[in-house]
Amino acid sequence: MTGFARTEGIIEGTAWAWELRSVNGRGLELRFRLPPGFDTLEPALREAAAKLLRRGNVTAGLTIRRDEAPRLMPDPAALDQALALVTELQRRIPGAPPPRPEALLALPGVLRPAAVVAEDEQVTRAREEAVRQGFLAALDGLVAARRAEGARLAATLTGLLDEIAALCRRATEEAADQPALQRTRMLESVQALLAEVPTLPEERIAQEVALLAARSDVREELDRLDAHLYAAATLLAEGTAIGRRFDFLVQEFNREANTLCSKSASVALTATGLKLKATIEQLREQVQNVE
Repeated sequence: MTGFARTEGIIEGTAWAWELRSVNGRGLELRFRLPPGFDTLEPALREAAAKLLRRGNVTAGLTIRRDEAPRLMPDPAALDQALALVTELQRRIPGAPPPRPEALLALPGVLRPAAVVAEDEQVTRAREEAVRQGFLAALDGLVAARRAEGARLAATLTGLLDEIAALCRRATEEAADQPALQRTRMLESVQALLAEVPTLPEERIAQEVALLAARSDVREELDRLDAHLYAAATLLAEGTAIGRRFDFLVQEFNREANTLCSKSASVALTATGLKLKATIEQLREQVQNVE
């Protein structure tokens, strides 16, 4: 969801420039930085952006530069006040030099910008329309930049999903004999316990051992992981506004990987489960970039 776009132009003696920046975000957050006089454009521009963008923190900044320098004129009231203060100081300080005009004009508030002559309404509308069209062009550029990043990201996501699928296949092979192995280990422990406490009901113990062995079966988790892989591939093929759904799907990936590790009865399966969790975490980080 990262991207950058810039447009600029000149109309009626005014140069304008748009810069749009986008970074990752869980939702869509739009920030506009508009100079005075252009605030009324924001609602329409915000609506246009919301139609094309779904996620990301987007900042849109407008810079305006006018060719003519601002004219200054003295403020009569401020000038009279400054002169009165200087005259009073001269009266109190014998021999003080007379005030210099440039010193008086440099005092804060003595000079102020001249009133801007109201421009023709048609000129104002033409300028606003040029700025609005410039924003739409910059928005198209930002969307194109984000799509280019999305194409590169799709290859990364596909690679991570392929790695997860390979780890699931390895886990399936390593877990094939896990229930039987778990049952054998438990029976050996129980037999050792019965040798010390022969009054324990052997049939009840056998039932508990069978139940625990069934609970150690990870085939259900692996089947769910396969289903999640299929769902992820379907989302990638869809390719439009999938970020939130993909984010939720990765949570389900992580849930099954955690359960697989907790049920593991072998060092090899545990190691594969940990690698699976690490790869899912990489997938989660990349999915944050998906719109």
